[in-house]
Amino acid sequence: MHFDLLIVGGGPAGLAAAIRAKQQALAAGLEISVCLIDKGAEIGAHILSGAVIDPYALDELLPDWQARNAPLKTRVQDDQFLFLGKQHSYAVPHWLRPACLDNRGLFIGSLGELCRWLGREAEALGVEIYPGFAAAEPLFDQQGRVTGILTGEMGRQRDGREGPGYQPGMALQAQYTLFAEGARGHLGKRLEDAFGLRANADPQTFSLGIKELWQVPAAQHQPGLVIHTGGWPLTKEVGGGFIYHYGENLLAIGLIVSLAWRNPWFSPFEEFQRLKTHPALRGYLQGGSRLAYGARTLTGGGLQSLPELVFPGGALIGDEAGFLDPARLKGVHGAMLSGMLAAEAAVKALQEGRSLDVLESYPEAWRRSRLHQELHRARNFKPSLHRGPQLGPLLAGIDQKLLRGRAPWFLHNHADHSQLETAADSPRIDYPKPDGVLSFDLSSSLYLSNTQHTEDQPCHLHMKAENVSVDLNLPTYAAPEQRYCPAGVYEILQKPDGLHLHINAANCLHCKACDIKDPTQNIVWQPPQGGEGPIYPQM
Repeated sequence: MHFDLLIVGGGPAGLAAAIRAKQQALAAGLEISVCLIDKGAEIGAHILSGAVIDPYALDELLPDWQARNAPLKTRVQDDQFLFLGKQHSYAVPHWLRPACLDNRGLFIGSLGELCRWLGREAEALGVEIYPGFAAAEPLFDQQGRVTGILTGEMGRQRDGREGPGYQPGMALQAQYTLFAEGARGHLGKRLEDAFGLRANADPQTFSLGIKELWQVPAAQHQPGLVIHTGGWPLTKEVGGGFIYHYGENLLAIGLIVSLAWRNPWFSPFEEFQRLKTHPALRGYLQGGSRLAYGARTLTGGGLQSLPELVFPGGALIGDEAGFLDPARLKGVHGAMLSGMLAAEAAVKALQEGRSLDVLESYPEAWRRSRLHQELHRARNFKPSLHRGPQLGPLLAGIDQKLLRGRAPWFLHNHADHSQLETAADSPRIDYPKPDGVLSFDLSSSLYLSNTQHTEDQPCHLHMKAENVSVDLNLPTYAAPEQRYCPAGVYEILQKPDGLHLHINAANCLHCKACDIKDPTQNIVWQPPQGGEGPIYPQM
């Protein structure tokens, strides 16, 4: 199958690119075919975010989005920042906060629902959308140009044999291909290596976001209330919590923590469960019930970690490249804007009769954009935070509040996996048992993610070397994969012939924390069969 424009990934970047491409072509009187594929069972199935959304990219893409009944109905009314001690909290006043932490006037909603709506808008413009198709590998021509992708096989059994109903992958080819897989895209990694896109960039850095959706009694629901937290339960780790009230008695609560933590005993899932028990937060959840659970990594390296965006035949957009603003901790508007700029460059090239070349006008437009200015202001925020729990926030506050992001220097990022210290040099963390009211175990949480995988298929979590987890990670780091994974995928089990790593691949939430945090970089995340993984409702 051949298209003028192929987009891999149905998140905000990919969908905005698809819509903008059709808009630009229509305005130019140009007939183009646009295809978007997504590995989730439906658009929005794998989408998870807070989310407090800056609508400026949406305003530009679809100025009448509110009249079109977009699922962003709740505007931020009350914006709080709490610094938490173990039992106490301190509300940081607005005058003391940098502008990057001001959320007033923005919108709260489900990014998954927004993507479902954007998908319908794209289809109305003639975009062909195919959920349930994972992109297995990029396709290249003899000149080394990207010509499209090969979708993943369906129906191959665990032992490698073709099972009943086996379907080989399909070649989807295009004049230009935009890659919008989100953070740590597996094709994006291959393209970065193939074209040397990271030659002049810092390593990308990531955070892991864990979120629950609750329904709470109407009497304690405060639509438009946004609470962000710093401090407890984190000690030396960079991150914080959030609570967002929106919709019909809905409350989103979560924890975002940088994957650069040093203590291998640290468990982000357990820290999140502890967060909900804090006296300043637990009252918002009392009497409520959990509706959903999920996790996803997000980029955080900012400007200095952005790779080259273009290569012959395609481009990286959204969190595939890393357009999240680390100071505001907002990436939806940046993802959408990057997709729009890339789509404009692709349509311009198609108008000129070009194909499979480098879309130079995309990075040129990005460097002139409001988004570039935003990321330039935020460039030192995240590296400052990594200077320690006391010095880090002080330096970040000086950078954003006093210097307003205008410091004449660039601080640099380091790869998250390289930060882990040995288990022997780290204090062990004993986590409390869940109470079943505010805090919960992993298995009951995982049930709320609607995660489904066919058991009889090759494992999509590939080990470069078979015994590294037992022979190296276990004695050196106490097998941290058992704790950094928010889905319980990895277990060290005793068998008659010794210790073995057991992989519960069917639990996988596709967060990709393992691909990022594994200290030996031995784990490679690849997509399972298309249409599998979580099906998040309203996340």
